[in-house]
Amino acid sequence: MNGRSALRLAKLQEALASGGTLHLRDAAELCDVSEMTIRRDLTTQPTAISLLGGRLVMANYPGVTPIYDLTEQQASHYQAKYRLCQRAIAYIEEGDTLFIDCGSTLMPLLSQLSHFHELTVVTYALNVANAVAALPNVRLVLLGGLFYAASQSFGSDNMAAAIERLGINKALISAAGVDLERGVSCFHFHEVAPKQAAIATAMQRLLVVDASKFGVVRPAYFAALDDFDVVVTDEEGAPQLLKSNSRVVPEIVIPSVTVA
Repeated sequence: MNGRSALRLAKLQEALASGGTLHLRDAAELCDVSEMTIRRDLTTQPTAISLLGGRLVMANYPGVTPIYDLTEQQASHYQAKYRLCQRAIAYIEEGDTLFIDCGSTLMPLLSQLSHFHELTVVTYALNVANAVAALPNVRLVLLGGLFYAASQSFGSDNMAAAIERLGINKALISAAGVDLERGVSCFHFHEVAPKQAAIATAMQRLLVVDASKFGVVRPAYFAALDDFDVVVTDEEGAPQLLKSNSRVVPEIVIPSVTVA
């Protein structure tokens, strides 16, 4: 670990030791660095501190419920997510109908869809829809309902049935937590039905998740690891966790693309 980064994290952990939270702005002021430096420390170094909704908390602090913030997630582990999407794109074929999940993990994939002549994208995520709407080669199916701003996604009682009526070739699924015993999970319960419907309907199911999600359990369970055909992940811990499982596991794909 970088020495200065370690000192900053130790100072922040001491400030949080008595409980409560610390605003990112105040954390930066305490360490006499920029907010971006604090973000970088938290995402590149092992630490018990989490950044939730713009505030720092101890990850094991009792009574703290994690808050999903899409803006925070987009900045977190971006290069890893980019590399994962570089590998996931290899599974997409001309003419496919793709289910693309909500969240930030699959966003780097969307700009690469312009290389195809004809695709259909099915999604319940507004950020995904906005990204592909301008692509002339993509037919967009946006599943609507009640809008959830935190994840920029929609939910409705009939969304699962709508997905099951579609001929989906590949489902690209993201997750906020992957645990060998307790399965694959996310923050929001309204995401469970569309994820499960896409997994049940698709001809091929890909879980695209960086290693920071392994060993994590989030509130809304939606699948077991063996519900997927392929897990696209990175080298940092996840393959070892998967291989240590005695049960049958999906194919593991690790990116080899280097991002400067």
